[in-house]
Amino acid sequence: MENTKEPFYGYLFAHFIGEQEDGEQIYFALSQDGLHWQDLHQNQPVLRSTIGEKGVRDPYLLRSNDGNKFYLMATDLSIYHRGGWQESQATVTGSHSLIIWESSDLINWSEPRMVEVAPKETGCAWAPEAIYDEEEDDYLVFWASSIVASNGKEKGLHIYASKTRDFRTFTPSELYITRGEHRTIIDTTIMKAGGMYYRASGDGQITIESSERLMGEWKIISTLESLGLGLTGKDVEGPEFFKFNGEEKWGLLVDQYGTNRGYLPLVTTNIGDTTGKCWRKPAADEYSFGRLKKRHGTVMPVTKSEYDAILAKWG
Repeated sequence: MENTKEPFYGYLFAHFIGEQEDGEQIYFALSQDGLHWQDLHQNQPVLRSTIGEKGVRDPYLLRSNDGNKFYLMATDLSIYHRGGWQESQATVTGSHSLIIWESSDLINWSEPRMVEVAPKETGCAWAPEAIYDEEEDDYLVFWASSIVASNGKEKGLHIYASKTRDFRTFTPSELYITRGEHRTIIDTTIMKAGGMYYRASGDGQITIESSERLMGEWKIISTLESLGLGLTGKDVEGPEFFKFNGEEKWGLLVDQYGTNRGYLPLVTTNIGDTTGKCWRKPAADEYSFGRLKKRHGTVMPVTKSEYDAILAKWG
């Protein structure tokens, strides 16, 4: 559980905005309901990476299990500095490191540090996330890395994972999820709900799986298409789970990269539902992501005092 002495009040969104100068840095937004967002810091980055590729994407924000620390991880990648996607070769020559910041109050942040996690034979380390493993009393950190198939020609992306207790030292990475050596799976997000773990990943669909244990057997239970939401991996990417405060309701944010329309929130009262009856796509007038286009980001519940402090600092 995320431990705080106060009840949760609102939500903090960390994200990047795109492939432009200063676009691949960390931006913050706040919300009281998880659906309507206020951009902070006069639409400027709150944190900048000055190391590695000097740009970060796909941030993930985590409250430590004891509630005393926050960790912010991101992909070490700047498509802007690489000259655009066409020139970038990002899956072949990408950084093997994650960029990590830490804080005790969400206001004062450490300098960014690089932690090498991806296996030597891979081509990148993308879209990191982490979740506390109650069985092992450590954190499972996972990301996507590319590897050339055994025929030496085709390349797939697979999810690799490592364990850590302090986000400084990590166990050697291991393959965590694959759809086969020629296929790609990316952008995994994991949530615990009702005693089960659920993960959503981009693998041509946005596919949802369930398991009783983080390191146990997982089974595919649905896709956003099978749930009747009319969304495939051609339409959306970057799935991100979060829980609504004070109710049995979860959000799954997906980035509508296919139409360049930014984020779409999906809402469910049961992630494990396979019929689609518990899932809903809110109407366009039920949510607002603010002025900045939010790209692959992360939502974390915050208390009233945390919310007020963030607003006072960057509002």
